[in-house]
Amino acid sequence: MTVEVEVTIKLKRGVTDPEGENTKKALNLLGFNNVHSVKSMKTFRIAIEDAEGSDVKSEVEEMCKKLLANPVIHDYKISVVK
Repeated sequence: MTVEVEVTIKLKRGVTDPEGENTKKALNLLGFNNVHSVKSMKTFRIAIEDAEGSDVKSEVEEMCKKLLANPVIHDYKISVVK
C-alpha cells in the first residue's frame, strides 16, 4: 500500500530568513503595508510504499536528516496524509 507523507521544513527560530524578508519588502512596495512579517517554508509530499512491518515515519525521518533538511538551521514536521 502506498502512503503519502507531507514534510514541512522551516527555519529554526533566530535563523535569518532572507527570502521571507525580501518578500515582505516587495509586498510593502506593492502597497500591502499591513504585512508585519513573512516566513518562508518548504513542503515535500512523498508517496512511499508502506510494506508490512515497515515504519514509514521513521524512514521519512531519516530522509529529512540525510537530505531534505539541514538539522543545524531547519525544523521539520512529518504528517501522514493518506
